[in-house]
Amino acid sequence: MKTSGNNADGVHGVKNVLRALRNRNYRLFFVGQGISLIGTWMQQVAMSWLVYRLTGSVWLLGVVGFAGQIPIAITAPFAGVIADKFNRHKILFITQTLSMIQAIVLAMLVVTDRILSWHIIVLSIFLGIINGFDMPTRQAFVYEMVDIEEDLPNAIALNSMIFNGARLIGPAVAGVVIDLAGESVCFFVNAASFLAVIVSLALIRISPKKNIIKHSGTVLTGLRDGLSYAAGSAAIRTILLLLVFVSLFTMPYSVLMPVFAKDILHGGPKTLGFLVGSVGVGALIGAVFLASRKTIQGIEKIMILAACILGSSVMLFSFSRSIILSMFLMLLTGFGLMVQMASANTILQSVVDADKRGRVMSFYVMSFTGMAPLGSLFAGFIALAIGAPHTILISGTCCLFAAAIFSRKLPEIRKTIHPIFVRKGIIPQVASGIGTASNLSAETKE
Repeated sequence: MKTSGNNADGVHGVKNVLRALRNRNYRLFFVGQGISLIGTWMQQVAMSWLVYRLTGSVWLLGVVGFAGQIPIAITAPFAGVIADKFNRHKILFITQTLSMIQAIVLAMLVVTDRILSWHIIVLSIFLGIINGFDMPTRQAFVYEMVDIEEDLPNAIALNSMIFNGARLIGPAVAGVVIDLAGESVCFFVNAASFLAVIVSLALIRISPKKNIIKHSGTVLTGLRDGLSYAAGSAAIRTILLLLVFVSLFTMPYSVLMPVFAKDILHGGPKTLGFLVGSVGVGALIGAVFLASRKTIQGIEKIMILAACILGSSVMLFSFSRSIILSMFLMLLTGFGLMVQMASANTILQSVVDADKRGRVMSFYVMSFTGMAPLGSLFAGFIALAIGAPHTILISGTCCLFAAAIFSRKLPEIRKTIHPIFVRKGIIPQVASGIGTASNLSAETKE
């Protein structure tokens, strides 16, 4: 009887973690995107290894990272207006098809031995422009795919779960494939994987209930309205600023990963794959942790704590000369990064007005992913002068400093988001007259 009860609890726990999959459209997208993201991570690892193999330059690693991400910072704000103005479903069809074409061109250049550094930079810029439109649209589209609104936080967590599950599988597979067959096979696999998400998009049928009032003005007017809306909310403004700091000062660790794999830990492409894969393991654990939470209460505190874990693990990684220890620290890095990013995403998507969702998510993308190229360029430059380990040490220290500053903003964030959570039914309203005070007291004791 005891075993049966435990099994029932286990089944219930799994259903709770995966509850957003009861929405048909989201279930289709989950499967297609999960397959496609494995190819994406294979290409990312193969790209960084290709650059370092061809040039041996830490600086060019930073340049390629900059070239792939700076277009996101430029295009994302305008893409958010487009996502609020036009059909998000159709936009995703276009972006996924163009991404597949980019992977095919890259694979053909490598397999014909015509690949040069400038080819990689140009193709990275092209993919960055595509991602600038794809990422905020995809984030905003989650709301349209979830028919049961209370499943939205879980769907956001599951998005992170498949992203980081792919990060676990893709880099490890890429390391083996590069060693056996070369980088071009990874690029071909990535191109083929886009078919899965394109098919899933073709099968999705959006309910008329999800017809959102679209922005009808010009792009510039929409952008101005979106900026005013985000700046006018204490929670949105503070969260976006924290993401900017984390992106600028902590994300560069990923750009210098080939240097650690080859020169610090004296390994090869398999070592690189294991390090990046360890980040994926930690991130996957973080995603499961968030998906298993039954309430959104206290998520703002979790966001700050995760930033502290991220900064601390990156700092310690800079001192490590052991592959096993480095993998463990990358696991903690992945956990902290994932939980911090997904918690911020969950809060933003839960409090934003539906007709401004695309624009706010574009600011989210710009703050987190769009600022990373500046950090990548900075990391490549600083690493030339003081070395990769010291550069990473500085990055982790800056992240901890940012977390300490923004932890002081927690009361202001909570004061802004709590009434919205209650109004939308995300958390239950407590007794009249003492509702807010009782809830804040309960949160403090957690």
